[in-house]
Amino acid sequence: MTYNPAPYLRWAKVRPRVTHDLASSGLLPVTTAELLGDARARDAFEITGPSDEGFLPLRQAIGARYGLTADHITIAPGAAGANFQSFLALVKAGDDVLIESPGYDPLIAAVKALGARVTLFERTWQHGFALDPAAIRSALTPATTLIVISNAHNPSGALADANTLREIGAMARSVGARVLVDEVYAEAQHDDRPMPMPAATLGDEFVTTSSLTKAYGLAGLRCGWIVASPELSERIRITRDVIDGSGAFIAERVAAIALGEIDRLRLRARQLLGENFMALKAMAASHPRLEWLEPVAGTTAFPRLRGVDDATPFVDTLMSDYDTAVVPGHFFQAPAHIRIAFGGDPVKFRASLAELDRALRAMP
Repeated sequence: MTYNPAPYLRWAKVRPRVTHDLASSGLLPVTTAELLGDARARDAFEITGPSDEGFLPLRQAIGARYGLTADHITIAPGAAGANFQSFLALVKAGDDVLIESPGYDPLIAAVKALGARVTLFERTWQHGFALDPAAIRSALTPATTLIVISNAHNPSGALADANTLREIGAMARSVGARVLVDEVYAEAQHDDRPMPMPAATLGDEFVTTSSLTKAYGLAGLRCGWIVASPELSERIRITRDVIDGSGAFIAERVAAIALGEIDRLRLRARQLLGENFMALKAMAASHPRLEWLEPVAGTTAFPRLRGVDDATPFVDTLMSDYDTAVVPGHFFQAPAHIRIAFGGDPVKFRASLAELDRALRAMP
């Protein structure tokens, strides 16, 4: 039997390639010339240097964004690596771990791989997929060691405020648990609201993970990080000793350069997401086959198809007959939904959206 711990990620890697891709949730990639310019590119690509505990200038740059010192920051291979390193430090076999649903299945798979018991708590359509502390409270046990959430929520783009997070943090403290908040989509904003502060700045029970991928279009650097208290950060850094030892110096150095350009990259991202979001909103809000909840942040939306229990046959037809991809909702424990990504090139996005609209209107 084929081992398949994270069905969505496996599907994302092996699904047919299509002309109109509304499934890939990253931002339009930044080119080397766009990031560095010709004059700086030559000096950026030193291959070897000090990165045993993460390139220190990169850790310092990430910390400085949040008013923190480098000892609060751990570097990891992308947000996926950041989550797994955190789980290694926080979870052991037999622990109870609470994870949101709908939710990103690699989070569930990673915790199960460590032998923990996973309990899903619901984020409901009726409440706009908002975080409900009562749902977490009802699932909490004395054996709970970790609560795992995403903010902005993957797949819906719902955003929890600081007061909600504080309430969840208080519940975690009452049983000696931690709260891991995957914030990889938090800075992928569609408007001019201030940059959100990491949940880890709310208290030592919080751990924040993020990266330069989803909000900034720098997936190729695989620059992820964890924000936590200095004590916990040291524990998490040690876990990398059994994963890959240390990071790629060249990638971490370029990532440090990117942090120096982050305001420009942030403006680029907002312009892309804002333009694409308005096009998606215009189509989805009035579409007869879609039930629409507007995402607050992130690069994805998670509408529900009217009149179907499982959107998978529609997704298959969309790929085969319309050369267009979205993510079927069953990968997020919500089979009647589809996840639509809107971080790509605006011209291509509008063409892809037109194919999706055409396929929806052809549904029986």
